[in-house]
Amino acid sequence: MMIFPKMVSRPLFYSFMACSLGSASMVYAASNTEPQNPPQPQPPQTEAATSENFLDYIPKWVDATPTVFPEQSNQPIVPPTAETEDRTWIDRKQRNIREWADRTSVKIDDWFGEVDPEKPASATIRFMLDNYWNEYDNYEVKPRIRGKIKLPTLEKRLSLVFGDDTLDDEFDNNIANINNQPNQDSSKRLDSKQARDNNGSIALRFSNFSKRLPFETDADIGIRSGDDVYLRLRAEKNWTLRNDFHFNAEQIYRYGSDSENYLRTNLELVHARPNQPFLSNQFSLIYADEQDDDLTWENRTFRQHQFFAHNNFNYGIYTGGYYNDNNLRLNSWGPFVSWRQPLWREWFYVQGDLNYFNDHREDRNHYVSTFIRLETLF
Repeated sequence: MMIFPKMVSRPLFYSFMACSLGSASMVYAASNTEPQNPPQPQPPQTEAATSENFLDYIPKWVDATPTVFPEQSNQPIVPPTAETEDRTWIDRKQRNIREWADRTSVKIDDWFGEVDPEKPASATIRFMLDNYWNEYDNYEVKPRIRGKIKLPTLEKRLSLVFGDDTLDDEFDNNIANINNQPNQDSSKRLDSKQARDNNGSIALRFSNFSKRLPFETDADIGIRSGDDVYLRLRAEKNWTLRNDFHFNAEQIYRYGSDSENYLRTNLELVHARPNQPFLSNQFSLIYADEQDDDLTWENRTFRQHQFFAHNNFNYGIYTGGYYNDNNLRLNSWGPFVSWRQPLWREWFYVQGDLNYFNDHREDRNHYVSTFIRLETLF
């Protein structure tokens, strides 16, 4: 199968975008390091020479913006799991599943060698029930699961991951959620076959496989959607800039025997001060052989507050579009609000997003859409 000629023009543009933004951030960071040589007398600076960078104005704008929200807080509002795990039938079930997952991880670890009692294997599992609604597509529900088993016998860098692998492509703080994969059967609220395919992924992950590389790495080899054997590579780098700015770049490439090529670039610029709400801009660019467009892109600019422990309150602007046949289009945009918090227990979370976007391609003016996620941690 010849795939290289097919990808020459598209990933070339894709890589240029990622490298250009990454290089810009590094240049910005490098321009603010201390000089190594002793300072020399300098002539009087002109107004142009003392002008500030565009990013330097953002903290001033943030400080000048009035707010009616309460101060940041890390005060818990739910009791710790150690106090509640025997209170009710549901608490005991959550504990039993958590302990079963840890026991299973120890058994799997034992397959590969002698287990160290001081460093036992462990597992983490997320189960999510995602609910989408809007006036055009009506209501859809999507169950999602993602788990990870650490295998110390195979060294700390190896783990087993399973479930919906697309969750690993998203930003850690993913908001303004959109139903990018509607049910194949539009008459069904729950497409059980699609749910099995989406969650049917298992892979062995090798993390940080080279200390010489200047970024964090993951390499997965596994199978997804039942028969799609794949290799996935991920590289991530974080830069600390001046004025409490941070820039993070993540590049993901996956090749599957059925799905073929998939590339995603995630770029995030964050202004965060201790104990203060932070400002973030998240940009993603996607190329995939399976999608109709050459490239798709999304951007979210938002501010996030935390009113108590593990709470997120976000509001901002979303834009999204595509690049196809030399045509770059803004397809949808609009405001959104998102709220996430633990409910009743440390291990149970609720997230709700309220979006007001349009869709030029589907000839839809701005309309309300909602997203609700019920998430259980084991």
